[in-house]
Amino acid sequence: MKQQFDDIDFDPEELGSEAEQKESVRQKLIQASRKAARQIPFMEDVIAGYYCALDPKTPAKVRAAAFAALAYFVLPFDVIPDFLLGIGFGDDAAILMSTLAMMKAYIRPEHIEAAKKALNNGELGA
Repeated sequence: MKQQFDDIDFDPEELGSEAEQKESVRQKLIQASRKAARQIPFMEDVIAGYYCALDPKTPAKVRAAAFAALAYFVLPFDVIPDFLLGIGFGDDAAILMSTLAMMKAYIRPEHIEAAKKALNNGELGA
């Protein structure tokens, strides 16, 4: 049986199993979105992009780009450290905005609904 990420060449030996990868991204995205919520006004779109990336109907290249942008967002080390008040999330926001612009055609209403629900509940479903 084909796994969700088989077509984008994630190596389970290096990155862990698919379930571990999903859980890691989910946990880090929850933490990062709480910290950035006041500084990134389009957080609902970011979370909708997360759900779009989880959707097997989304093309592999789009999913890979989404996960790369989300990884940059959630990782503590990047070009401009996130702890710098006012500008720390600027580089993250730029990358997320450009990736979301590319993903726009693939984000469906159910992704947006899931994002709204997640932000209201404070929990991301898998």
